[in-house]
Amino acid sequence: MEPYYSDDQVTLYLGDMREVLPALGLQADLIVADPPYEETSHDWDRWPEGWLEVAATVSRSMWCFGGLRMFMRFAPEFTAAGWHLSHDIASKDDVDLLWEKHNASGPNKDRFRRIHEQAGLFYQGPWRDVYRDPQRITTGVIERGRVINNGAKSISHRGTYANNGWTDNGTRLMTSVIRARSMHRNGGIHPTEKPVPLLEPLIRYGCPPDGLVVDPFAGSCSTAEAALLAGRRAVVIEGREDHCEAGANRLSALLPAA
Repeated sequence: MEPYYSDDQVTLYLGDMREVLPALGLQADLIVADPPYEETSHDWDRWPEGWLEVAATVSRSMWCFGGLRMFMRFAPEFTAAGWHLSHDIASKDDVDLLWEKHNASGPNKDRFRRIHEQAGLFYQGPWRDVYRDPQRITTGVIERGRVINNGAKSISHRGTYANNGWTDNGTRLMTSVIRARSMHRNGGIHPTEKPVPLLEPLIRYGCPPDGLVVDPFAGSCSTAEAALLAGRRAVVIEGREDHCEAGANRLSALLPAA
């Protein structure tokens, strides 16, 4: 199958992911999917029946964006395809993320203005076998006293902590709420484009360095750009040629100048 665009790290295909992925026969470390939710009257906003089964043949780990209504409506299809939401296991391993936008979306005038979207990490098989690299951010704050002290207890302004061999390096785990400006009226080239600063930590979490990310609903190819920034390879698929063209132009602009 001929790609619509290709370079050393990214390959873009034009077509229906339910046809393209089986033809490619590849195995990926992570899928990042933002499927059409079938919540508007747009002709492109139609749930692709069977896509979850196809995705399950490609990877055992998948970030999937959507609203609560979508996840509840299509929950039986996720289950039938063998996808488990990591939220169901012990709380220390919960991976259920909320994206807080800077502006509200949605046409309904009789409800709260929605400024968020969810993303869940779904997986196949045992959770212990799924690659994950919890992401940390630098806070610039180091708590006094929380250092190794020859086996004795360490004293902190927040209380007394048993020495467990941990030294505060001024970083903390990223929270389950990520704040990032939406692309609506902010340079976006696709109506449901996700910002790269939102996607990059998700890719770093679920895909090893130099691993392969697949986006079956590529849109503007923001997942591909985020994968490049994270040092991962990407195969992305888009069903509309106008979006493929815009995505290819975006990706070619990222190449280093000759």
